[in-house]
Amino acid sequence: MNTIIYNETELPMQDLETIGLAAGGQVLLNEDDLKALLSGRRTGMQQLQNLEAENIKIRSMDAKVSVRRAPSGKTELVIHPVYRKPATPDMLEDFEAAQLEKGEIASLLKVTRDPKGNAKEVLIEYDPDTREFIVSDTEKIMAPDMVNGEFLTAAQKENYRKGKEVKIPDGTRFNYSAADPKGMRSNKIALIASILIDGGLTYFAYRALNAIFGQKRDEKEVEKLSAGYYNALRDMQEYKSQPSPEQREINIRAVKR
Repeated sequence: MNTIIYNETELPMQDLETIGLAAGGQVLLNEDDLKALLSGRRTGMQQLQNLEAENIKIRSMDAKVSVRRAPSGKTELVIHPVYRKPATPDMLEDFEAAQLEKGEIASLLKVTRDPKGNAKEVLIEYDPDTREFIVSDTEKIMAPDMVNGEFLTAAQKENYRKGKEVKIPDGTRFNYSAADPKGMRSNKIALIASILIDGGLTYFAYRALNAIFGQKRDEKEVEKLSAGYYNALRDMQEYKSQPSPEQREINIRAVKR
């Protein structure tokens, strides 16, 4: 899900300006990369400027970036450079790492232990752009409650968190992917996902989606979006046109006066 977890005002603007991704207090990223950043995911590849590390100055380099919450509560910038050789996570066997690197499989589920010794399930993917393994805690992956107006079952949500393909009645298929800038892949170029927050639905429009790993799209079918998609799109547009609770409160007060 493209759930926004950071406000744009929380971004480490000075660091972003230093590396050429912001200027004058404005982030210089396209909409998709900005959403990825605010959702806690990595952007697409960027050309960074004026990097310094361990007394080494780098004029420019290609890398992806993300932000995370520091122990102090502030957000900090994380740079994902292109590695010469990937560092294999301890929980992976050599043949499993090779399968991911070669693109033979999209992801692997593994059970590991947290610092307290509790078992936890993680989804491991490989980013060929940066030659880096991405490890996601499946419990922290937020699954949509609805897609194209169809409620997902508990089993479908669980499969989504595990990186497995989910199919809904209108023929739309999709899966979660931390390695993808949008965080989701599909057999369709667009879908509308919804999540229940504070008793109401919040809508997220996914457009220009990449194809599901290892699958080719039928170009004649890919742009044929379902009636469910258009109904969900209409609901989203109507929802956005409604006044916010604060605006409704102001309107009520104005009427009373």
